[in-house]
Amino acid sequence: MILGLLISMMLLQAAPAAPAEEDVNVAEIIFEHIGDEYEWHITEWKGKPIAIPLPCIVIDNGIHVFTAHHAAENGYTFNENGKLINAATGKRPFDISITKNVLSLMMSSLLLLIVVLITARWYKKHDALKEAPTGLANAMESLIKMVDEMALENIGEKDYRKYSPYLCMAFLWILLNNFMGIIPFFPGGANLTGNIAITLTLALFTFFTVNLTGSKHYYKELLWNPDSPVFLRPVMAVIEVFSAIMKPVSLTVRLFANMLAGHIMILCMVCVIFIMAKYGPLMCGGMTAVSVLFGIFLDALECLVAFIQAYVFTTLSSIYIGLARSH
Repeated sequence: MILGLLISMMLLQAAPAAPAEEDVNVAEIIFEHIGDEYEWHITEWKGKPIAIPLPCIVIDNGIHVFTAHHAAENGYTFNENGKLINAATGKRPFDISITKNVLSLMMSSLLLLIVVLITARWYKKHDALKEAPTGLANAMESLIKMVDEMALENIGEKDYRKYSPYLCMAFLWILLNNFMGIIPFFPGGANLTGNIAITLTLALFTFFTVNLTGSKHYYKELLWNPDSPVFLRPVMAVIEVFSAIMKPVSLTVRLFANMLAGHIMILCMVCVIFIMAKYGPLMCGGMTAVSVLFGIFLDALECLVAFIQAYVFTTLSSIYIGLARSH
């Protein structure tokens, strides 16, 4: 309940107040919160935005570093998609800025590293065969053991230990960022796993792991299936190659679409408050209560989806690896 109320309060403060005679632009509010930005907007206080400025770093006849508020002074502006462009040429420079999503990625990766090191330190100082882990170590053991058993079942006893570290880190990283995206205040709130570039990168890790470590039998089945009639083998090869290419696409879209949809649903429920504001305090108050209750329900649902999507991505990755390592 607290999380749902916090989301409502943060968005009420952060969203620009619309004049009474104008309709609330729900699409603008939603895309403002789920999109990437060159600063991390926290809230508004007495009509003034409070945000963390982030460094814009572009390579355009040299390296230029500035903040979004000083872009014009350095000869840059923003296009309709909010991306930096050269004001003189209208072309996009090579942009390696530390945006909101990039900073979130750095912080979550650092946090996961700290959690793993703390867990490893506990096991280094204690004999797990004689003493049961507690606290963080206990939670991490449950998650890692679950992924380890998944790898054993889908990859096989001979090879699963080679791939368990990757599967564990993929599961923990996705799970952590899914949950951080639900938190409505800094350092949470970034739509990292709802960004298709992030999910595509994760899927490509699985794709290259599968196809660079596959067995001879895997490539034989992929390119020249001996179980098919000879005249059908070229057709089957095309189908199998297309199937191999589509696997990372399915991983990308599944994680991206589910997490993005969850963020949009929560934001839509909160926007009901703004839409009903012009109908008077009674209607606004009643719909605010309804919006908060539905927001709490969607928060709980999003927490479940956050775990399920991390689990599904890891499960499918282990199955694809297992098929490529099958003897």
